[in-house]
Amino acid sequence: MKKIKKLLYVVLAAVMVMPMTSCESYLDKAPSSDITAADVYGDFTSFQGFIESLYRCIADPDKCGAWNNYSFADENLGPSIYPFDLGDYWNASGYLYGKTANPQDNTTRNRRIWEWSWYAIRKANLALEALDPAEGESLFHGTEEEYKLLKGQALFFRGFFYFEICRFWGGMPYITHAIGASEDMTTEEYTRLNFQQTALEMVKDFRAAADILPVNWDETTAGQATKGHNAQRVNKFFALGYLGKAYLYAASPMINEEATGSNTFDPALCQKAAEAFGEMIELAKSTGRYKLQDWATYDDIFFRFSNKRPGGTEGILMPTIYETNRTRWSSMGGTVPGCLGMNSGSSGDVPTENIVKNFGMANGLPLDDPDSGYDPQDPWKNRDPRFYKSIIKHGDRICNISGKPNYAKLEVGGELRTKATNNPPCATGYYQRKFNGMGKAFTSSSVDGLQAFQAFLRLSDCYLMYAEAVNWMTGGGPKAKASNCSLTAEDAVNAIRNRATVPNLTAKYTASKEVFFDNLIRERAVELFMEGARFCDLRRWNLNYDPKYLNKTAIDFDLDANGKPCNFRERVVITRAASKKHNWLPIQVKYTKIYKGFYQNPGW
Repeated sequence: MKKIKKLLYVVLAAVMVMPMTSCESYLDKAPSSDITAADVYGDFTSFQGFIESLYRCIADPDKCGAWNNYSFADENLGPSIYPFDLGDYWNASGYLYGKTANPQDNTTRNRRIWEWSWYAIRKANLALEALDPAEGESLFHGTEEEYKLLKGQALFFRGFFYFEICRFWGGMPYITHAIGASEDMTTEEYTRLNFQQTALEMVKDFRAAADILPVNWDETTAGQATKGHNAQRVNKFFALGYLGKAYLYAASPMINEEATGSNTFDPALCQKAAEAFGEMIELAKSTGRYKLQDWATYDDIFFRFSNKRPGGTEGILMPTIYETNRTRWSSMGGTVPGCLGMNSGSSGDVPTENIVKNFGMANGLPLDDPDSGYDPQDPWKNRDPRFYKSIIKHGDRICNISGKPNYAKLEVGGELRTKATNNPPCATGYYQRKFNGMGKAFTSSSVDGLQAFQAFLRLSDCYLMYAEAVNWMTGGGPKAKASNCSLTAEDAVNAIRNRATVPNLTAKYTASKEVFFDNLIRERAVELFMEGARFCDLRRWNLNYDPKYLNKTAIDFDLDANGKPCNFRERVVITRAASKKHNWLPIQVKYTKIYKGFYQNPGW
């Protein structure tokens, strides 16, 4: 056992990557093995080793199955049409399903949401049963602080992995024990719940976890052994963030309609969401544990070179790093011009013009405001500064590599729009730089150390979700605030805009809940561009099949005699096929046959 403890301690102290070994292999030994449950769960070091396998079940959106499209909505296009755009929601095995869970597997590409989340839920239940058995004494012997750390993580992960499943496939039976091999699965416990009912079970776990987890593991006695390397260990902010997120999703129109028949926000659930986010925001202010990233270092949230972990000061829950070179061959290789030679299998996934139009003007006004100053024949002048941080447009520097195109030529027939010189050619007239770092610092040597990750939870997102919840809560609106927070809904949105040097919303855009919400939709499209939020947002708002969000478009233009872009025109590439049945993804048929009563989603 001393060897096991020594191994676990070394793993816990890993600097760059989340711990890579758990006690799972010991649990799989034959009955004659000298390793007992008491050995695994008996003390903090061994038990924490078991908990570490839960971190390793998190699926990284853009690196599962190498590069894969994970946005699913109207944000991007590739050289071929995505199955989701054709209404084929069965076809998403690169991210959503199709790989057996094995946390000892260090291959990023092998993670999937469906199988790995169910596996993690069972392990969380095993952990909770070991800590608080229904009969007999707890197998764990340690301090009260250690007990709370272990239980808080297990509670959080049970809720988190249910949230991961339910945000795509809808409500599920909320199982709170490790299922036995001969268990009767026809009881009421195994009946599928709707999303709202399942979310109300999640929030119990998130609330209980938030109540016992620390603000910072480095400030605990148990965390001293890994001090300085605890940034991604589950803390109070993780739990509060997902507490608010689960409440807000449950309150949203599509989910509320499923539960009650009303295509509106549920004010009472919005109020609970607002209070959870309010508690989190005020805790961040008082402790300094997380804060909005400074504008000068905004890129640090999304990518870093020299193998540095991104996330900055506001990344809360970030994907686990299994392979430090995975960004080089996945998120970067799939989104940079093929002619740069970074990845022969480049997918050429690029932003759509319809999503780019959400980026307003530097004066804070949307493009369609008559006072914005937007000129459709000079469309990239004086835009929101986040436009230049996120989007590569014609003429921008893309790399610093000898013998490669250093500047983007994106006119019709231009170098990056033509298969002969860039395979696959750019489909829309834009590239994104948010998660690949294209620019002057993008060199042959720097790209090998690129790290880029989409946050599952970051502080900016929580500010915007807080604003949404306050706007629609009982007695809410743009000028309202949660009882436990100093910010109004309007203040929260302005904090995100101001960080990017964008002025406050003007009075006409905060005149009513409805007008404010329209701007919040736009603000989330900009701030959370290509972070995987858009598909879930449009669905939960019952807007996924709204005609306003169905067209995916490109920007075409020519060059005048002086080489300046001219003759701009927007072109519809495809109109997404989406209807009410697309609120939830279909469950793979083999899973609907696991037991009687586990029904398929409507329309599939």
